[in-house]
Amino acid sequence: MEIRGAEIIIKTLIDEGVDTIFGYPGGSVIQVFDALYDYNEKLRLVRTSHEQGATHAADGYARSTGRPGVVIATSGPGATNTVTGIATAYMDSIPMVVITGNANSKLIGKDSFQEIDIMGITMPITKHNFVVRDVNYLQDIIRRAFMIANSGRKGPVLVDIPSDLMGQMANYEKKEPLKEEKKYEVNEDEILRIANCINNSKKPIIYSGGGVTSSESFTELRELIKKSSIPACNTIMGIGVLGHEDELNLGMLGMHGKYSTNYAIDECDLLIACGVRFSDRVALNTKKFAHNAKVIHIDIDKSEIDKNVFADYGVVGNIKDILQALIPHVESKNRYKWINRINELRKDDYKPVDFHVDIKPHQVIRYISEKLGEDLIFVTDVGQHQMWTAQYCGRTKPRSFLTSGGLGTMGFGYGAAMGAKIGNPDRPVVLITGDGSFNMNFNEIITAVRNNIKIITIVMNNHTLGMVRQWQHLLYNDRFSGTNIDEGLDYVGLSKALGAEGYSCSKIDEFKKAFEDAVNSDKPSIIEVKIDKNELVLPMIPSGGSVEDVIME
Repeated sequence: MEIRGAEIIIKTLIDEGVDTIFGYPGGSVIQVFDALYDYNEKLRLVRTSHEQGATHAADGYARSTGRPGVVIATSGPGATNTVTGIATAYMDSIPMVVITGNANSKLIGKDSFQEIDIMGITMPITKHNFVVRDVNYLQDIIRRAFMIANSGRKGPVLVDIPSDLMGQMANYEKKEPLKEEKKYEVNEDEILRIANCINNSKKPIIYSGGGVTSSESFTELRELIKKSSIPACNTIMGIGVLGHEDELNLGMLGMHGKYSTNYAIDECDLLIACGVRFSDRVALNTKKFAHNAKVIHIDIDKSEIDKNVFADYGVVGNIKDILQALIPHVESKNRYKWINRINELRKDDYKPVDFHVDIKPHQVIRYISEKLGEDLIFVTDVGQHQMWTAQYCGRTKPRSFLTSGGLGTMGFGYGAAMGAKIGNPDRPVVLITGDGSFNMNFNEIITAVRNNIKIITIVMNNHTLGMVRQWQHLLYNDRFSGTNIDEGLDYVGLSKALGAEGYSCSKIDEFKKAFEDAVNSDKPSIIEVKIDKNELVLPMIPSGGSVEDVIME
């Protein structure tokens, strides 16, 4: 059956199990949107206010569902507007397929209208990218894009298609999605060596990150923790692996991790790292990080082994398969002495003080968590609010805390929250953001209102770029340069003008009432929460420091 290239794109997306497309029309993709017109019952189109919002929405969809997010954007500025969202997904290994149009094949290379070398631009921030030169290869290229995006170490793939190919005729037949080409074999001798190392350790710690989420290995990791009684900590990307109140859950480590967790890392004799990068926000000083410990590093990406921290045992492969092979060889132990030592360290953990009148960030986050329960998906932007949410969100399920970890993208949150809600319509979604991040992409409120995407947004308004100001206060002698935000923006008026519900609170009881109203509303809601600009995220280890440099007050 011969059909237009544009229709091949749409039918192939359906064959790949896609149910939602995020994007924005334009001249070079007009034929794709024309073809989409006939398939609107099978494919939902969410036209965002900006292509960056579309990529963040596809990202949030992927993070919360485990399925690749899909973006369609036009050539030139449409394509370049996707770059930040692609880089965000790349840094956090999120599967995404971005389809861009380009100028007519005969006009490429002639500085034509809205022509851009999007492949050249995105090559460093994609797992792979394609430029389609022949419509006869279009279907198989898109199929390969999905396979690459969602296999191994996952990530974004870009497919750039000249506009004339979309109108050309080519053969199409329905095909099954491609299977992952590379299989990782488990080395039994290697498994026995690391099992022996674990069994002989006195003070081991498991350290997990986003790779556990990507590999869907939560069950296996919990089984290993339970059987071996090994305390476990996580990166910001690994939140949700353990129950929040579990005694073996050490919580987050690193720059804004718990005092007790960072000290336990300092004292441990074995660190079992699962799906982590040893980033500079965790291993701030690689010479001092876990300096008493042997390191077992399990990761699907060979390039991560020994990149930042030397591993005594580097195991390359699928974490789920490796843990399944490892668990039978790990001995059951109680490890009372080690756990008691950690409990002693916990007595010195930073404990925020509750206020009964003024609003404190931790109270807001804990209230939301308790109110909406385990099904709640927290989404954040980037800054102080991100760290407060990571510290106090209390998530007990994977894919329930979505944030830009590697790139630290301000403006990520609103789009990602929309994508999470579309992918999980029966789960509540709450975005925690700051006034700085919110002001970057609040145009997507229009998208949420138009598409009836009910998300609740908490804007922690301290009239400053809080995290930068915190560094200026602690490290730069209160030289506050460029961080004050005193525009006098009326968040309630803005929200209502865009068709959403709007609230403003300066007292904790006002917040609780506003949140109750937002939960019961059928519209997207924005709640401004006024907090003091002098609120700090604590504890904090300065960049390049170690646990000995921790700031607690």
